[in-house]
Amino acid sequence: MSFFTEPISRLKWGIFPTRRIVDEDEHGNFIDPDTIVVNPSFSDNTDSDTNSDTVSSTTGSKKLESKEATQLISTNNPNPSPATATAPAPPVVVLEYRDEKNRPWWKFFDEYEYRVTSNVKSKRKWYKWFHEDDTPEERRVIMKIDILLTFYSLAAYFVKYLDQSNLTNAYIGGMQEGLNMKGNDFVNTGVMFSVGNIIFQIPFMYIVYALPLNYVLPALDLGWSILTICLYKSGNVHGLKTLRFFIGAFEAPSYLAYHALFASWFKGSTGEIARRAGFYYLGQYLGVLTSGLLSGAIVRHLDGVNGHAAWQWIFIIDGIISIVIGIIGFYMIPGTPQDCYSIFLTDEEIRIARRRMKSDQKDAKPRENVVKYFFNKNIWKKIFSSWHFYVLSLWNIFCWNNSNASSGAYALWLRTLKDNTGNLRFKGGKLQDYTALTPGLGLIWLILASGFADLLGSRWGAILFTQVFNILGNVLLAVWYIPEKAKWFAWCMQYFGWAMAPVLYSWQGDICRRDIRERQVVLVSMNILAQQSTAWIAVLVWKTVEAPRFLKGYTFTACSAFALSVWTMVVLWLYKREERANAKANGIILYDSSKEDLEQVQLQVQAEANIIDSKSEKL
Repeated sequence: MSFFTEPISRLKWGIFPTRRIVDEDEHGNFIDPDTIVVNPSFSDNTDSDTNSDTVSSTTGSKKLESKEATQLISTNNPNPSPATATAPAPPVVVLEYRDEKNRPWWKFFDEYEYRVTSNVKSKRKWYKWFHEDDTPEERRVIMKIDILLTFYSLAAYFVKYLDQSNLTNAYIGGMQEGLNMKGNDFVNTGVMFSVGNIIFQIPFMYIVYALPLNYVLPALDLGWSILTICLYKSGNVHGLKTLRFFIGAFEAPSYLAYHALFASWFKGSTGEIARRAGFYYLGQYLGVLTSGLLSGAIVRHLDGVNGHAAWQWIFIIDGIISIVIGIIGFYMIPGTPQDCYSIFLTDEEIRIARRRMKSDQKDAKPRENVVKYFFNKNIWKKIFSSWHFYVLSLWNIFCWNNSNASSGAYALWLRTLKDNTGNLRFKGGKLQDYTALTPGLGLIWLILASGFADLLGSRWGAILFTQVFNILGNVLLAVWYIPEKAKWFAWCMQYFGWAMAPVLYSWQGDICRRDIRERQVVLVSMNILAQQSTAWIAVLVWKTVEAPRFLKGYTFTACSAFALSVWTMVVLWLYKREERANAKANGIILYDSSKEDLEQVQLQVQAEANIIDSKSEKL
């Protein structure tokens, strides 16, 4: 019974989750009770127990288990307590000494070359969910977070797209006639959603950073769910556009917030994030798929029931489903390791999660002066002078414009197909049923892309893999005058465009992991810039009156996909340059044997450790 009673006992007044205070000082900073600090003495004589070299013939690198490695780790806590100062020595840490002299050219394509040591990389098995170095206790924590966050995020993203994609299904299910929609009313209504979404992402840049997301996200979910239900009362196009604007506003931080949560709980160095982000992204495709099938059933069975048209029932039922998911979110979303609100995690599991993120070089949000810390002008100057902001923003613009899925082109094409007698081939609910085909296949493409990135250790490869098929599909549609079977093939490639999105966003979290403020600001900024581009580009290249030919739309999408592929290689080059500069923090000591001797490098590392140790003693 403790499985049920313990979580309930952590609720305030038996209803509200509260912040878990675990091993914190008066400022709210985490104090790890298991931190061990030692001051080992160095000896001029090293034996095989403390200094052993292992040479890898495939990488040309050397690993050294040595006292200097231990010394570097042992100075993490500058203020040891008497208890910890006399504690046993910590486990030996492996530093990898890597000779860059004979580095092969193809190592450029190994994006984890400077991110993790060869030892860690060798233990990464593509067919295993956990890393070899994960302890049983860590695996238990990971499994719990997967259930609480990863599975719930899928459900939340599912209802988000259930409510977002229902506009297309309602439009072809009678709303066009019911609201007397003409010309470009359909695409303009979609633009209003984007405008609301873009504008309200700006204040949420701070809210996602500073406020507990276990309250913020479910509350917003309930808000857009209620507004979705209200859509059935729309009496004209103006009312429809107004409600869609505010639905977009309520949905503004959702996608970004969950990516921020993934980056807060999972490691980028061992390939944990992209798989979770991919699993989360399955919710989008399931939402679009379910929206089509559910709308088809509604058109067949509920049209005219209680005086409401089928398109009205689509909004009502979708909204009710979303409300249920929103309520569950108050108890499922765990917050972050530093600001944990989960009633299902024990104190020790919270400690383990915090240590995991510290070992992955993840920056933590301070507990005091949060506003001042976030709006520090020096930090913002650093953000806007870094390549991260500009390169990643342009990268994301290509990402948001590399798919024709949101245009509704596929559904509008289905609507024009006729049988041998000249009658419409798909009528009533059957039309909505067929709209589920492409997102259904998209589930497979998404799993392939995320698995490629994390399990094979190549995020750039996953992106290029998806865009090959994406470009092919859009080129075929741009040509247009091809056999119908070729068009069906092209539509089946439709969701290859966005299958790489979770890979891109998880990579951004890894790139900006060293500063949580930069991670949040760049994440929101690149999303705003990308989404605003789709708002005005849609009006130019996806005009409803040009459906379903959309020559400009398919051509532009293919060009965006190509640009995305090229720009990904630019990101890879800059990322590797930065990781090389930080290789030492990743446990990799680089040297060139043509310019310096290995022993000299080792002595230099030891000397630096001595300096750090002497400074910590003075403190």
